[in-house]
Amino acid sequence: MNTRLALLYGIGLMALGIASASAQEQTAQANIPSITVTDTKQKAIDVAPSVAPLDAIQPESLVARKFIEENIPLSSNYDDVIKYTPSVNGVSPNGPGLMENQILSIRGFQDGQFNVTFDGIPWGDANDFTHHTTSYFMGHDLGSVLVDRGPGTAATIGNATFGGTIAVQSKDPLSTFTLNPYATYGSFNTSVVGGEVDSGRIEKYRDTTVLLDVEGLNSDGYLTNASQNRQNVFGKVVTPLGPTTTLTVVGMLNEIDQHFASGATAAQLAQFGPNFGLSKNPGDMNYFAYNHDIIQTDFEYAGVKSSFGDGWSLDAKVYTYAYYHSGTQGADQANTLTNNSISTFFGPGEVPGTLLQNDYRSIGTTDTIKKEFAYFDIQTGIWFDHQINRRSLFDVNLAGNNAIDTSLDANGVQREIHQTLDTIQPFVQVDVKPIPDLVISPGLRYDNFTRNISADVNQGSELPLQYNKTFDQLLPSLAVHYLITPGWAVYAQAANGFLAPNENTTYRSANPSNDPLKPQASWNYQIGSSYQTGPLTVSADAYYIYFGNLLKHESINGNTIFTNGGGAIYQGIEAEATYIVGWGASVFANASLNSAKFTSSGTNPGSNVSDSPKDTASLGVLYDKNAIQASLLGRFIGTRYGDATDAGGVNNIGLDPYFTMD
Repeated sequence: MNTRLALLYGIGLMALGIASASAQEQTAQANIPSITVTDTKQKAIDVAPSVAPLDAIQPESLVARKFIEENIPLSSNYDDVIKYTPSVNGVSPNGPGLMENQILSIRGFQDGQFNVTFDGIPWGDANDFTHHTTSYFMGHDLGSVLVDRGPGTAATIGNATFGGTIAVQSKDPLSTFTLNPYATYGSFNTSVVGGEVDSGRIEKYRDTTVLLDVEGLNSDGYLTNASQNRQNVFGKVVTPLGPTTTLTVVGMLNEIDQHFASGATAAQLAQFGPNFGLSKNPGDMNYFAYNHDIIQTDFEYAGVKSSFGDGWSLDAKVYTYAYYHSGTQGADQANTLTNNSISTFFGPGEVPGTLLQNDYRSIGTTDTIKKEFAYFDIQTGIWFDHQINRRSLFDVNLAGNNAIDTSLDANGVQREIHQTLDTIQPFVQVDVKPIPDLVISPGLRYDNFTRNISADVNQGSELPLQYNKTFDQLLPSLAVHYLITPGWAVYAQAANGFLAPNENTTYRSANPSNDPLKPQASWNYQIGSSYQTGPLTVSADAYYIYFGNLLKHESINGNTIFTNGGGAIYQGIEAEATYIVGWGASVFANASLNSAKFTSSGTNPGSNVSDSPKDTASLGVLYDKNAIQASLLGRFIGTRYGDATDAGGVNNIGLDPYFTMD
């Protein structure tokens, strides 16, 4: 067993001891009678797969803990949780949670263009702002997931908020002592076995509550030879420090051992079947043993929430998280070269591949202070994050104990990069309340981050590089929210979005400091409404997003080239609803019509932006009565577009729509 995991198991036994003491205290009070009155009538907001909150100031869909617990497989991650929400495109080709989601998008914004937070803390890779969906939090520990389809207010922090935010919240410890062992078994020899202990309120420690969850996942995967073994430990401690102050401490460890299949050609699918992933032939570059990852991560934070009286409050966190990834991969995992051509080109007994190392750690803080007045509230705060990243990629002979291979490159090194990324985002926001139920929220956030690269071998150019560049911008926003009735709200929003070029843009030249690439910028305009009554919840919205400078990339002769694509317009309409039919049954549906096209100032005017679905839809039936839950949920993703264009240069060559059902 890994030393770190063994340590956490030991901590788990200690937590069990504390929980046991708490249980004894509660048992002593068990003879005290109590009467609980509950409203047993079902409400749509309680059973809906997702719902737009009445206090939303932009298009939002909230997936609650009840739906996650009753309808999402235990192996899942946040990407599986949100896949039924409007305008989201996400599918797990290897089975729920069994490989990183490579296509997750919101309104056509790809991962790296939107933000992901955990308990309000932004996290992700420094090099390209993307996220590893399988490497941190498992579905059993999620309290809720909120999808913000927009840049939010000034207080919405993160490096990629301009495409939206996926806000993941961990669940809280239970107020009573509980032992919850759980297990599941399903397709592809998939199993999850775990146990959660909740201490309940521990009186001798100020009513502290403790949650500890330990679980293990094993699966062969739907794709051939693409197995995954995952172990996760999650803990949360909530301690009242006083009548109005609470301390929360969270820790998570995750470890993955997997064989990763990045894709197959049409010819391979025709020959080996639709679930072809990796082979068992040691002469192939897609041999499963050659395509192997070991990933270790951790995430910790301590947070304080406090109300000081006279309308003052504080919400502050300090955190750290890390990602350590070592792995090998065939140079051509699709194996388009035959075994004979491999031997002829690279030499007999040689299988070319790469040896990868990607390690990073972030430390940071998020701090917000708020003052409430009679007719307005004002909040200000700052987010600071410092990430250290080391990335290397070596050409190796996979059949020769990963010895350095110089067949494709004189020194056998594709990259050896050390970098740091420093982000500072101070903000101020005012919520003006001129009349009851109307809130007008102007705000301003300053986004400043600096990328520093010290590379012995920079990827692409394969030359040494010393690079330091700062990108910054003021980001104004304005939101208006009006509660027409207690169950009906309307809102409007305008906000500026900003995203600096990622590390990949430095690969294309020997001196990227002089590169003309500019940060991506956008203006978002959105209106919408949400309505909730007992048996019905419904919402709808419309959006218009103008990109003044959309970053475009394409592969030419194996090299990824980045260019400023110029102007692009994203626009569309979205709606979702859940209705309780009765007898424990409810129906759910949502749909979106989406468009993402380059403008006359962009590349190939009128062409479609790549990987942006034209439409999405969900339809389902749910049952929840007499302690029995069941659901049948379908998801439709419309035509998307690739880089290929027709003779006239208009990007209208689309990929076929697809439909999935759970």
